[in-house]
Amino acid sequence: MDITPAGPRSRRISAPVTLTTAAFIAALLVTAVGTAQDTAEEPAIMAPLADRSLMLDVTSAGDRIVAVGERGHILVSDDAGSSWRQVDAPTRTMLTAVAFVDATTGVAVGHDSVILRTTDSGESWERVHWAPDDEAPFFDVWFADATNGVAIGAYGSHFLTTDAGASWEFEPLGDTDWHLHQIARADDGALYVAAEAGFIYCSTDGGFTWSELPSPYEGSYFGVLPLGDDSILLFGLRGHLFRSDDAGETWNEIDTGTVAMLNRAIVLGDGTIVVVGLGGTVLVSTDGGHSFTGHQQAGRRGISSVIEADDGALVMVGEFGVRRATLAELTAAGEGGV
Repeated sequence: MDITPAGPRSRRISAPVTLTTAAFIAALLVTAVGTAQDTAEEPAIMAPLADRSLMLDVTSAGDRIVAVGERGHILVSDDAGSSWRQVDAPTRTMLTAVAFVDATTGVAVGHDSVILRTTDSGESWERVHWAPDDEAPFFDVWFADATNGVAIGAYGSHFLTTDAGASWEFEPLGDTDWHLHQIARADDGALYVAAEAGFIYCSTDGGFTWSELPSPYEGSYFGVLPLGDDSILLFGLRGHLFRSDDAGETWNEIDTGTVAMLNRAIVLGDGTIVVVGLGGTVLVSTDGGHSFTGHQQAGRRGISSVIEADDGALVMVGEFGVRRATLAELTAAGEGGV
């Protein structure tokens, strides 16, 4: 079904989602009602234990790793996640996602529709967008190339940049006000957005126009992972994970053995697929995403995002702050189930 451009943005009042980890859910799904609008104008407090605060996303910037999270905390690591230091940020607003155009230019997004930009590998940041009156926090940001990027978030927020994140313009994704949680690109250039209430969107022109895909589930999706050859993994609430091998036209559910919310997934250099979620859940597939084995981490603290470091170790962020571990260490926990 093609989606036509919408008129002025509307606001939908939705009941809060109740899950096991209240603080983590509030960070991911806050509808911006009651957010502190003045915090975007105050600099982040330099905290000695910032690396143990709630962190929501992590990415690579060349040889550096950058993580973002609560209270405007931005952490950088120059040793593959073994040690971290906090850098100054011009906001105390919750930061939910970060992406880099290249090794030097990056963007972080978050609550109050704040967008921060760096041109020195994350050493310093400037605020380039802030719209607290929109009551629409951003949840993800992605770049197609050195100049073109997309930021998505609550109530159908869909912003485009054509100047490497220096400026952003709202462009309706369509006649929708659903929360848009994650955006990912397939090898053929198609973009996929995982959204709430069972909605999935696809764009084949870099995010300018979108179509709605058939959905196998009415609950919210929080992540999507294109695998190549028209194969896609889609996942979200209550451990639901689906696979499509025809670019999202049909779906098959994969048994995960868990009801924990699933947040993010990556493909490692050796082809292993790792999915992370609440309750310390780590799902691992060694057969290309056809089946998964669950491993629940000690402490059962929520994991929000994960990347593979240059040395092959995994760097995770979540309720525990930042953590580095090998896949062998993660799978040694809870062998065979979650």
